[in-house]
Amino acid sequence: MSAPSSLPENSRYEQACDQAIAMCDGNLRSTIKALIMANEYLESELEELQAAITAGRVPAPTHAASDAA
Repeated sequence: MSAPSSLPENSRYEQACDQAIAMCDGNLRSTIKALIMANEYLESELEELQAAITAGRVPAPTHAASDAA
């Protein structure tokens, strides 16, 4: 089943799924595990950043963050 060409955002997700599966040698269980682990890491990073902001220790923006602005 392919993504409709009228939904570029959907095709972006399809491509990301294909890449994640390929990185795990086609093993779907390993792919899901890797994505869960990555999500937990990002949640931890977010909690640390929120705690720093709450404590008034706002980190300096990174180069990538300043490019996005």
